[in-house]
Amino acid sequence: MTDIVIHPIGVIHSPFTDRANMPIQPCGARDTAGTIVVDEALAPGLRDLEGFSHIYLLYHFHMSRGFDLTVVPFMEPAERGLFSTRAPRRPNQIGLSVVRLQRVEGNVLHILGVDVLDGTPLLDIKPYFRAFDVFPDAVSGWAEAHQDKAGDVRSDGRFANPRG
Repeated sequence: MTDIVIHPIGVIHSPFTDRANMPIQPCGARDTAGTIVVDEALAPGLRDLEGFSHIYLLYHFHMSRGFDLTVVPFMEPAERGLFSTRAPRRPNQIGLSVVRLQRVEGNVLHILGVDVLDGTPLLDIKPYFRAFDVFPDAVSGWAEAHQDKAGDVRSDGRFANPRG
């Protein structure tokens, strides 16, 4: 395989400066405000985004190092395969969040529901399409019994440093 080089398109700002006690998903940060500062050269690409209520953020887990192929996720006491979780320590350290877009001012996006560390490098933005992105019959595997807890669970130290 060849290497892939990705350059951040901006920076996500949030009130979270420490990985401890952070929300683990946007549903745990529903009213948490943040901003995204997009590289000014890319600002024309934000045109028409303001008409969307929600956007996907793809970002780099810049504070994560290493990974384990099995983990104990935040919402479950049992060990699970890494790719069946949203654990931040991953082979490619890519994160995904859906946030509410409040407004766009030049190259700055004002958002609600931010659940990432302040200073997180933003890789891409994609609009949320209600007709494309909702699957009413979706099933959430092992998390089916626990997903209602996601808004209340906060991070702890389990993904802060590599094991071993």
